Amino acid sequence: MTHENENGAIAVAEPVNSGADAVASAVESLASHLHPKVSWDLGDHPMPTGREEVWRFTPVRKLKALLEARGEKGDVDLVERTPAGVTSVVIDPVRARELSVEPPAGRSSAIAVAQSDEARLIRVPADVELDEPLELDVRGTGVGRLAYQQLIIEVGTNARAQIVFRFEGSAALAEKIDIRIGDGARVDVIMVQDWAPDTLHAAQVSLLVGRDAHVRTVQASLGGAVTRVLERASYAAPGGELEQYGLYFVDGGRHVEHRMFIDHNQPRTRSNVDYRGAIQGEGSHSVWVGDVLIRKIAHEIETYEANKNLLLSRGARADSIPNLEIETGNIVGAGHSSTTGRFDDEQLFYLESRGIPNDEARRLVVHGFFVDIVRHIGVPEVEERLMKAVERELDSIAPDWGTDQ
Repeated sequence: MTHENENGAIAVAEPVNSGADAVASAVESLASHLHPKVSWDLGDHPMPTGREEVWRFTPVRKLKALLEARGEKGDVDLVERTPAGVTSVVIDPVRARELSVEPPAGRSSAIAVAQSDEARLIRVPADVELDEPLELDVRGTGVGRLAYQQLIIEVGTNARAQIVFRFEGSAALAEKIDIRIGDGARVDVIMVQDWAPDTLHAAQVSLLVGRDAHVRTVQASLGGAVTRVLERASYAAPGGELEQYGLYFVDGGRHVEHRMFIDHNQPRTRSNVDYRGAIQGEGSHSVWVGDVLIRKIAHEIETYEANKNLLLSRGARADSIPNLEIETGNIVGAGHSSTTGRFDDEQLFYLESRGIPNDEARRLVVHGFFVDIVRHIGVPEVEERLMKAVERELDSIAPDWGTDQ
């Protein structure tokens, strides 16, 4: 478990009651504006002004109700489809703290914990290979009331599982999700945010990757007015591998923000990140911040992160900030890349020279842009649903291509 000691340092340790004291040497201080303090105390997460480094891209005013927690309290509906052997129980806040991967890393997740009277704990047993995905549908019941949610998922040693989240409807939701992956497990975590256009969603998703485990995540953000997701990952032991893929389609003046932090706090760990976004329309804004920390003890690690943004019209904005913090020279490799631009004229010329009309050529370019991400999902129903959502977005913007470019 990652927790905070009395000096404000970040300590990486095994789950509660595991008796794993051997990792005490992994304690290191994070003295950087890129790393907000993790803490269970709401007082350690003051109301942001928008001038802070971790908030300067966020429309704080639009999230004010969630960040202040002032307003009538409501709920979202959580519909679970759990395969045989998977258990799901409600636990109290004290037990939830013990089982969480880490404390809140931002005000919205701290509020989610403070406002939640309970948490949901879902467990996949060790040595089990699920025949079908574990599906969690989160359905909003309206933006008039503020909703809070805390989920903890544990995947046992050597288990095999696919976990699919679907977010739908209208909501003003702050949540904290912790996912702990056991040694040798292979896990896919897929999150599809297909919110209604008025939704406000602020979330923290924290992963702990076990020894020699392989974890693949896919984030798809396709709806909502404001979406802000903190995606954080660390390693419980050497040998863990993490692949993170994402796609986002931003239009209609919406704001989508993914802030990633991968903490290589163990040797011989690996990570690979590939996020892609298409942004269309006046006032539409995407933000991607990818931060990878390679600690002193993280020898022989390998990491790469990439973000690509396609601006489909004038007035759209994409901010992309990859960061690498390297504290040891004994690594296999580390790198990052970021690209933001309009349609590739050569690609369009190639397609049009073969008789494909301009609008259809542009659709094919965007379609291909996202296919590389969608093919990593591995759940046919989700893949089909995502591509239909992309086609729906393309149908809504195609008439503007000729005039806005």
